[in-house]
Amino acid sequence: MTKERSAFAEVNEKVRQASEILGLKPGLVQALQQCEREVVVSIPLRRQTGLEVLTGYRVQHSSARGPRKGGIRFHHEVNLDEVRALASLMTWKTALIDVPFGGAKGGVAVDAKSLSDIEREEIIRRWTRSIHHVLGHQRDIPAPDMGTDSRTMAWLMDEFHRLEGFQPACVTGKPIELFGAPGREESTGRGVAMIAAATLEKRNEKVKGARVAIQGFGNVGRFAALVCHQLGFKVVAISDITGAIVDRKGIDIDEIINYRNVSEIPLYENIPLHEVLEQRCEVLIPAALGGVITSDNVEKINCEYIVEGANQPTTTEADVELRTRGITVVPDILANSGGVMGSYFEWTQNIQQYSWPIEKFRKELDARMSRAFADTFKESQKHNVDLRTAAFVLAVQRVASAFSLRGDLV
Repeated sequence: MTKERSAFAEVNEKVRQASEILGLKPGLVQALQQCEREVVVSIPLRRQTGLEVLTGYRVQHSSARGPRKGGIRFHHEVNLDEVRALASLMTWKTALIDVPFGGAKGGVAVDAKSLSDIEREEIIRRWTRSIHHVLGHQRDIPAPDMGTDSRTMAWLMDEFHRLEGFQPACVTGKPIELFGAPGREESTGRGVAMIAAATLEKRNEKVKGARVAIQGFGNVGRFAALVCHQLGFKVVAISDITGAIVDRKGIDIDEIINYRNVSEIPLYENIPLHEVLEQRCEVLIPAALGGVITSDNVEKINCEYIVEGANQPTTTEADVELRTRGITVVPDILANSGGVMGSYFEWTQNIQQYSWPIEKFRKELDARMSRAFADTFKESQKHNVDLRTAAFVLAVQRVASAFSLRGDLV
């Protein structure tokens, strides 16, 4: 019988490997791997079919470098192990891009597509009421994730305000009209595209005309496609859960950007969903669910670079095989960190009660993402390791230093 994959164990293995390179003591490593707090709540929801009791989560992994930061997702496969893993990844992600946050993650196990707006609002308000005492702009700041959006965050903020008073910085990813930041919505996808460009440029390869295939056309994949197109990449394939399209001459992203589902997009050749990952291209961007590149399909991957727009899209076994084949993988904690960078900008603006123009937001985001890539690349050369290992080494080093300097070690 195949042992079930633990996403949290996979992240902790990366932390262990990085700690070994850094020569950290076992006790410190164990402290860095554990979560500070785990909250599990029941959420009764009255639906047309009757009363349904959902399970909600908030895992706070680390506050060594600042208040915890992380999204909340509505998805039927949400479970405690997944939320632990994602909370841990947020700790390393925020450290890697050097923003003053720790890591957290939340979720509710529910099929988001089956929810009415009233049900969605009731769930997030109940989730907030259940755990508001551990949230706040100096404690733990949620954000949108899979199955949630800016409107969900507006409901969360409103419920938090009822209980704790006016604190717009208590959550990020809010609508522009309710203290959100212009540029935040596009920041994750924009960051993925900028990292893809930086990867090619560091290898002295041209961005203009480089072929890109993107799995996922939600918030991340949509804006990654748009910014890649603007940078001169040729987007040759796109997919989401509804369908997949391909055009070797390049898809006109400006023309299709407002389609809600890929299956609705006309004039392009349709292909099976799994074939998007197998397209011949320079850059492959998995920007949907985790665990999509595995030992079962890794041999069919036909690119030079993988830029991980999703969280943990590549399993450990597949990652090893990709390196053996000479395929460069830019890890999720670097590639998709534009979202938390954008959240940091929104958070600081809310605290200062001052709004940036979108041009400043984009300029700052691009500069900080470029710096994060340069730091990671430099670390990979210093230790002669792949980019994923280098990213964890740099992140673990920063968190371990903060942990020790705070006096958390006796």
